[in-house]
Amino acid sequence: MPFEPVTQQSAPEIVFDQIVEGVLSGDLAAGEALPSERELARMLGVSRPTVREALKRVAAAGLVTIRQGDGARIQDIARTGGLDLLPRLLLRGGALVPGVARSIIEARAAVGPEVARLAAKRATDNDLVAIRAVLDHLAAESDPIGQQVAALEFWSAVVDAGDSIAFRLMYNSLRAAYEPAVPALAGVLEPEVGNIEGYRALVDTIAAHEPERAEVAARALLEPATATLLAVCEALENAETDQKTDTKQGEGH
Repeated sequence: MPFEPVTQQSAPEIVFDQIVEGVLSGDLAAGEALPSERELARMLGVSRPTVREALKRVAAAGLVTIRQGDGARIQDIARTGGLDLLPRLLLRGGALVPGVARSIIEARAAVGPEVARLAAKRATDNDLVAIRAVLDHLAAESDPIGQQVAALEFWSAVVDAGDSIAFRLMYNSLRAAYEPAVPALAGVLEPEVGNIEGYRALVDTIAAHEPERAEVAARALLEPATATLLAVCEALENAETDQKTDTKQGEGH
């Protein structure tokens, strides 16, 4: 079992992390029953209340179900997990998972135009001041990584203008998953974050309260980098598949 004794003070957090890691890595498979609270406490070197608190958090994250008499059982995260799992899923063993990266890029391309459309419908004068201030910062930034951070802030301001709590929380999760990869993506995204005229065109449509044009402007801004990033992900997925095939063939000899 993927458990190690816990000695630090933040024991419930560490127990939570170990169980989550076991689920995401596949060491704890969907449908599998976890050991009892008593057994987990013994294995981890913590108290039963600590295990109970951690299990409540794991259940709240949609990773296990807890039933009286049946204990805790692993769930299929693809059916029960939330967006908060994306950062953990994107990087496994210090390496980028191409399929997860692809899904984040696809979500970015789909959500951006819709958020822009809502912003054009609902933006207040204060929202427009905030959006333009971030755009000015982006235009003045010369460092590629700094440009990406400013671009993230730009979209954050657009999300605020859209006044949708669902898109706000979705954006938070997508950003949390995306930010660790910012340095690696600096070169790929430089044409997009450097396209200040594209951002200005989007802001103009939002300020004019023209939802359809805002959607088109957002898509035009995002599509070139989206195509490049998806091509990169496809190449990584193909390389990963080839490596697994070579490994299996090597084991067969």
